[in-house]
Amino acid sequence: MDEDMLEDQRRLVELIEAEGWDVTDLEISAYDSPWADEDNPEATVTITARKPYESETATDDDDSDDENPFRLK
Repeated sequence: MDEDMLEDQRRLVELIEAEGWDVTDLEISAYDSPWADEDNPEATVTITARKPYESETATDDDDSDDENPFRLK
């Protein structure tokens, strides 16, 4: 795989993590474009990230309104 693609991948992860996201999965796919008449490869990057948000209305102690039978209390 082209070293430039890997460097771009690392930069994207750094940018996302700098915004407070936790990258949980990343996939990069390099291929020759069937739509372009060029010999330059292209790449797609799929990034899965998570970021918890604090709820302003609910607390951990206030589960009385939670009627989910599968939630552990």
